[in-house]
Amino acid sequence: MNSRKYGSNTDKRDSRGRFSKGNPGRPKGSRNRSTLIAESIFSEGVSDVAGIVVQLARSGDLTAAKIILDRVYPASKDRPISIHVADTSTPEGLSLAVKQIIEATVNGDLLPSEAKCLNYVLETQRKALELIDLDNRIRDLEEKIYA
Repeated sequence: MNSRKYGSNTDKRDSRGRFSKGNPGRPKGSRNRSTLIAESIFSEGVSDVAGIVVQLARSGDLTAAKIILDRVYPASKDRPISIHVADTSTPEGLSLAVKQIIEATVNGDLLPSEAKCLNYVLETQRKALELIDLDNRIRDLEEKIYA
């Protein structure tokens, strides 16, 4: 019986099949042997497959053309957003900015995912304002107590 516990495959392992002290095993960042074999097999044929896909796209195969275009010009996940909102340095301004984002989304000027991102930014700003307000309140109370 050959295994990690028994036989010739027990190099630098203890009786339970674990690496012995001082032997960390495979170095960090090294890849599995099966992964290396698969990569070498596939890398040999990649240029051939790519050539065939290009030929098919040139002959009018839309699926092949889509494969190429998706690799060369991937779909943009985000786009720059240009929207004017109220000054967000006050709670009232934040409230107005949220209302403006909702209106822009309803009117179709913003995608719902874009509105969600903008609302996340505004929520972060709200938390910062809240933190500043709480800090000021604590300082005022400490001044009254220790004055």
